Amino acid sequence: MDAAMHRYLPWVVALAFFMQTLDTTILNTALPGMARDLGENPLRMQSAVVAYLLTVALLIPASGWLADRLGTRSVFLWAIGLFSFGSLLCAISPSLQILVLARVLQGMGGALLVPVGRLVVLRAFPKDEFLKVMTFITLPGLVGPLLGPTLGGVLTQYASWHWIFLINLPVGLVGVLACRRYMPQLKGAGRQRFDWSGYVLFSLGLMLLSLALQGFGEHVVSMAICLVMLVAGVVCMMTYWLHATRTEAPLFSPALFAVPTFRIGLLGNVFARLGSGATPFLTPLFLQVGLGFSPSEAGLSMIPSVLGAMFTKTLAIRLIRWSGYRRVLIVNTLLLGVLIASFSLIPRDVGHVWLVIHLGVFGMVNSMQFTAMNTLTLGDLDERTASGGNSLLAVVMQLSMSLGVATSSAFLLLFSEGVARTDGAAMVPAFHATYLALGVMAGMAAFIFHQLRVDEGAKKETAESRMSES
Repeated sequence: MDAAMHRYLPWVVALAFFMQTLDTTILNTALPGMARDLGENPLRMQSAVVAYLLTVALLIPASGWLADRLGTRSVFLWAIGLFSFGSLLCAISPSLQILVLARVLQGMGGALLVPVGRLVVLRAFPKDEFLKVMTFITLPGLVGPLLGPTLGGVLTQYASWHWIFLINLPVGLVGVLACRRYMPQLKGAGRQRFDWSGYVLFSLGLMLLSLALQGFGEHVVSMAICLVMLVAGVVCMMTYWLHATRTEAPLFSPALFAVPTFRIGLLGNVFARLGSGATPFLTPLFLQVGLGFSPSEAGLSMIPSVLGAMFTKTLAIRLIRWSGYRRVLIVNTLLLGVLIASFSLIPRDVGHVWLVIHLGVFGMVNSMQFTAMNTLTLGDLDERTASGGNSLLAVVMQLSMSLGVATSSAFLLLFSEGVARTDGAAMVPAFHATYLALGVMAGMAAFIFHQLRVDEGAKKETAESRMSES
């Protein structure tokens, strides 16, 4: 690797991290405006969010194999190209159905950007430089959620929601040019066989389960079809498990679940993120539809949550070393559930100071939860299981956020039945009830973390370098 490539490669990967994290947050504040233009109910716009998150979850397991097979530069170029082309199609979508299809294409690119970027840094830099480079490239990933809600609200209010997708095009063009010049074409040393049978079973199971749960909430398909998809999804997942126990190199090894901290951390991630993962989608809706905020006001109101999250990341590891994972996760999970439920106390005439404090504290607790769960889940994996465990955690994170969005939307539709969706004051109780339900779901994950050893993680090194970004 020449000197220029060594110098500028982290910037290329950082740009990809920024594109991906910006896109996951910029859409939420624009959903009510998009719904008006597309002639849709704003409470049913979650499919545009779920389509992206679910696509990313389904393609993450194949990202490493594709990079090994085709080369990091080739896959990275395709990822930026798909992401940018999908953004263009999103901007010109005339209906929600077309928008969802465009978001799937965009998600195909987004699923490859971050994993392949992390992989090329791992292979291109020596071990003593890896943590420093990873810290540098993840910083833009923290800026994306900070700018996303505000930028989405401002563009929607003062220009058009189409621009939240069109701004990806010049960034994507710069990324393609920089990738061609500074991204090395690295391939895997061996030709490891990819577990296609396991991948199809696992992906099909996830997709069927997600669509079934979304169908139950939206009532867009019959109950019988939802039940068939639910049963088929469970069958696919059970078949995958049987397949994995008899395959030499399965997609995700059953040996992962022999590690207690991985097993508990992964299960806790699923339930905790059902509540906390829904809030970036639900809160901008609440602020605009329920409280009557403008898109730009709703976007600006989300900044304290991100700032609180960034502040807590500097304290999380020290607190875990002092108290241990069990105490931190039990207390923090219960506190997270209470804070989500406490959104039900926010009145329609809430003052901005109270809202800033509430969102800031929520951001701090939410960030502590993600940091503790992710380091717990990956901390005890060895070299043999680290890669598969990291990929499975990434899939679960995306899937849980997808299910959280679908669940919150289902609750909101249920509690607002018979209410005029244009009547903000009448919608507030439905939002309050939804937050209460999500808070209870998130808080129940504390029972899972109660299974940890009392001294788990206390006064010992934790795997900061393996920590996945929430």
